Amino acid sequence: MTIQYFDDTDTLYIVLREADVAETRDLDENTLIEFDSTGNLVSMTIEHARERAGLPDFSFQRVAAARTPA
Repeated sequence: MTIQYFDDTDTLYIVLREADVAETRDLDENTLIEFDSTGNLVSMTIEHARERAGLPDFSFQRVAAARTPA
């Protein structure tokens, strides 16, 4: 996963996985989502990210998967 923020356009670009984009959909007037040829989500673009995505409060946390007893 790659997260890029473009300060000059206030755009947040999140790539969930590297794949060729087959379709782009407008979620709303400021959010685009992209899918591969099998319908899997590839990436998301969020315009006006500071306001809409709470960018100043952004944090990242990796959480390990819970293990179930055998």
